[in-house]
Amino acid sequence: MKRRDFLKTSGLLTAGAVAAGAGLTGCSSGQPQGFNFNRLGKGNGLKLSFHPYELELRHVFTVSSYSRKTTPGVQIRIDYEGFTGYGEASMPPYLGQTVESVCTFLSRVDLGQFKDPFRLEEILAYVDSLSLGDNAAKAAIDIALHDLVGKLMGQPWWRIWGLDPSKTPDTTFTIGIDTPDVVRDKTRECADRFNILKVKVGLDNDKEMIQTIREITDLPLAVDANQGWKDREQALDEIYWLRDNGVVMVEQPMAKERLDDNAWITERSPLPIFADESIQRLADIPSVKGAYHGINIKLMKCTGMREGWKMVNYARAEGMKVMVGCMTETSCAVSAAAQLAPAVDFCDLDGNLLITNDLFRGMEVIDGHIVLPDRPGIGIIPLK
Repeated sequence: MKRRDFLKTSGLLTAGAVAAGAGLTGCSSGQPQGFNFNRLGKGNGLKLSFHPYELELRHVFTVSSYSRKTTPGVQIRIDYEGFTGYGEASMPPYLGQTVESVCTFLSRVDLGQFKDPFRLEEILAYVDSLSLGDNAAKAAIDIALHDLVGKLMGQPWWRIWGLDPSKTPDTTFTIGIDTPDVVRDKTRECADRFNILKVKVGLDNDKEMIQTIREITDLPLAVDANQGWKDREQALDEIYWLRDNGVVMVEQPMAKERLDDNAWITERSPLPIFADESIQRLADIPSVKGAYHGINIKLMKCTGMREGWKMVNYARAEGMKVMVGCMTETSCAVSAAAQLAPAVDFCDLDGNLLITNDLFRGMEVIDGHIVLPDRPGIGIIPLK
């Protein structure tokens, strides 16, 4: 086989194409290594398994619209000829998905019709066609397929995409809305381990939150209003105050339905304004262009790594800034999102650091810096 034909087959020219046939069973485990070209398309297909797994948070997590101490999730794996890809669906309340809905969707997925594990585009288009929503469930399959294909190729996805891991921005660490005493404690816990913090705002105690944190540290801050601000002129005044108090960016100032008001703020803001709840998938980018300076890509919203990578490139082509974020997740989904990190302006990849029952070792944060593992796939190792 000529080198160019091999590259086309393996997906290096197009960032990949995955997966293969599937049975549906309970969970198991496995840790593959290496690349064996003779296996491609020659086996009995993929075996999909999944199970619910509730994530336990270190602290009660409060944003402008809810509080929670746990996050429901579903862990999946796809086995193929001795290789295993891992994936995950995480469902915070605002996504509108549940463990039951994710498991119902996954039970409908028939990967057995595909025999070539590198046909990512075709396979994920099929998965996407099964429903209009279920984005987190689709992301779980996408992540597992990318993990599998990267292992078959013996390469991490940041390298397959041609990215330089040294260009990865430092990640923020999130401090949720809370009482001053709790905010002080949370800030003390993280201030010497990170280089930028993210603060949830959007209620009537925004300035108190910032001032309390400033008692402990002068680190740069990002803020996320989670659609909590109601008046655009007051929001703009607050953004100027935040700028003067060391804030460097703002997420989702007002409700996603109030596009004109968000655009009005963006036009006048001294800080970059990022869409979060306003942006889900690739097709949403044209509608937010001009209303925000940038977009926050989350795998659970956009159906996974493949569409996330397309969103990075589309947004860049439109002159927009890009950040990559996460939900409360294990190191599986966070490490998958981290493969995009060298291509973005801001990272908010702390979801695995907010839980007490992680299942994997993957991307690490050392002195606030994201360290991408040089392991194949999404770079994770099961802890159990």
